[in-house]
Amino acid sequence: MTLTEHRTHTVVDSAVGPLTLVAVNGTLAGLYMHRQRHRPPEETFGEPDAEPFGEAAAQLRAYFGGQRTDFDLPMLLAGTPFQQRVWSALRDIPYGETITYGQLAERIGQPTAARAVGLANGKNPIGIIVPCHRVVGSTGHLTGYGGGLETKRFLLAFEQGVSGSSLLQVYRPSSGSTRSSRRHPSD
Repeated sequence: MTLTEHRTHTVVDSAVGPLTLVAVNGTLAGLYMHRQRHRPPEETFGEPDAEPFGEAAAQLRAYFGGQRTDFDLPMLLAGTPFQQRVWSALRDIPYGETITYGQLAERIGQPTAARAVGLANGKNPIGIIVPCHRVVGSTGHLTGYGGGLETKRFLLAFEQGVSGSSLLQVYRPSSGSTRSSRRHPSD
């Protein structure tokens, strides 16, 4: 027996502009920025209905208000098994910190898959909540972000400011370590 997918959406304001939240059968399945790469067509978002998004909107307000450093929401992340592993590992990156694509590949047990990790990262359907913005290039420089590099820079600076981490700490590639490193967001 196949369940019918009921999609709904709402738009919430944020410090990075409007965010479109999409639910499938009442479970958060998408968070898209206005000008996001890989943003699905709006006709796939379903009917407007703010009701399923009360908790997600409240947690996003708390995040952007500097009162929340992680999210506790049921989510439906539709993707390949590899993408699922990458998205799961993204949720383990501490608030205010960054890791490289190579370090993320190591964390999922595929140390040679940095490029594939980057592609999966770019297809993350629930940005911000699943913090793909916390992943940087091998030299520590900011690289692609579906919401744009200015948004990525803002999110990293915001998190580092709230967490009290130094924005001036220089990224140093780890020698075989998978520990997170803080990064100056303007690089």
